[in-house]
This record gives sequence, C-alpha cells and structure tokens, in this order.
Amino acid sequence: MSSEIVLKTENLTKHYGGVHALVGANFEMKKGEHVAIMGDNGAGKSTFVRQITGVEQRTSGTVSLYGEEVNFTGPLDARQAGIETVFQTLALADDLDVPDNLFLGRELTKWNWLGPFRRLDYKAMREATMQGLVKTGVKIPNIKNSIQNMSGGQRQCVAIARTATFASKLTIMDEPTAALGVQETAQVENIIRNMKEQGAPLILVSHNMRQVFDLVDRIVVFRRGRIVANLNKDETDGQDVVAYITGVKTGAEYEGAA
Repeated sequence: MSSEIVLKTENLTKHYGGVHALVGANFEMKKGEHVAIMGDNGAGKSTFVRQITGVEQRTSGTVSLYGEEVNFTGPLDARQAGIETVFQTLALADDLDVPDNLFLGRELTKWNWLGPFRRLDYKAMREATMQGLVKTGVKIPNIKNSIQNMSGGQRQCVAIARTATFASKLTIMDEPTAALGVQETAQVENIIRNMKEQGAPLILVSHNMRQVFDLVDRIVVFRRGRIVANLNKDETDGQDVVAYITGVKTGAEYEGAA
C-alpha cells in the first residue's frame, strides 16, 4: 500500500441550524486503501460523505485530495476531480441502456468540428462500457437492455461499473448491498475485491459487519457526528466495533486523524 495520502479532512464540520451533524472530523486514507465508515443511523456517516463530494457545503474545515485542498461547489466538481460515488438511490435512468447510463452527462461525441451538428459516438461508448465491465468484473448479458428490465443486483453492478470506470482517484460506496439478495451481494463484493487488487482506493459506508471485515483494511466509527474510533481491521473484532457504535466505548482515547 502506498504512503501517498489520497483524501484528508481536517476539522470537517457541518451544522444544520442548531443541529451539529458533523463535528471536527479528522480523516485520512492512503492510496490503495479500503476504509469502512460505520455508525448507527444519524451518526454522521452520510453527512461526512456529502461534504466530501460537494453535495452539501461544509460549515467549516478543509478537504484535501492528493495533497491539494479542494472546495467543491457541487457533485459535478467532485466527479471532475476524480471522486465517484455510488449512493443508495443509484441515480440510474430506467429507460436508458447500460452505455447511456455510464456516459450520462459525459457523452462521447464525434464530428466535433461540426459544432452543434456533432453526433453521439455510440460505438466508442459501447466499447468503453465493455472495458469498464471487464475492469470491474461486472457481467451483464446484454448491455443494450434498458435498466428497467434488470434485476436489483444488475442495476447495482451497473452503478458500480459506472463509478469504477471513471473514478481516477477515489470511489465511495454508500450501502451498496443494502437491498440485495445473497447472490447479488456476493457479486458486488467480488467487484470491490477486484478494485482492491487493482489498487483503487475505496470508502465503504456499511452496516454489514461481516462485509466490512471481509473487504476493508481499516474501520472508522462515527457516533453523534464525531469520529470516535480508527481501527485496524486485523487488530479489532465485531464486538469492539459495536462497543464504539453504541457508546460503551467512548473514544476518549482517540487522538487525531483517522
């Protein structure tokens, strides 16, 4: 694993009026590392992700990507900087096929010298889609099928393939298997393992303890808007993690960056 820091936040804070949803979050992860973010509902996990990806504007604190401080005004800025996110809602267009969904908002065109008369390059997008599916290990029988005709697992895999295809610097997955069955969950987890083998850094937001211990290097626990633990996966266990999530362990010994 590289010592290069992919993502670093310092004193990242978000207030919604009088509600302190995120307080002083110090976090960092290295290139090639897979980090799980865990915590109960309302612990600050999703708030943390929204500040990193520009979905919301932080109240205070800094976010740095590969050593450079960034101030995203929206998700598009984060995406252009190389951060791709799979949210629980997937954000797929049901009436479109796989290539159209992968390239939605960043379509490839040809005859660009014709200005407004340029055309979409469907062949190039199909070829790039196939490369992305091979890269992530996603198996879709027919990429020309519309998303609405696919199973929940296939839809999730398309969202992950889109993310992995374009994420040049960091991938974030928010509960990627929450609504999937056993076989579909196994397929998504294999994709995550493939990303690990390729050295692609990943933040995984999950409630699934078995999944977390199978897939990540490190576990960061949030409670009541604060980071209370930064645990090496090989030096902890599920009971220890639950103790931090529930407050049995307070995180008083936690001293700085995650």
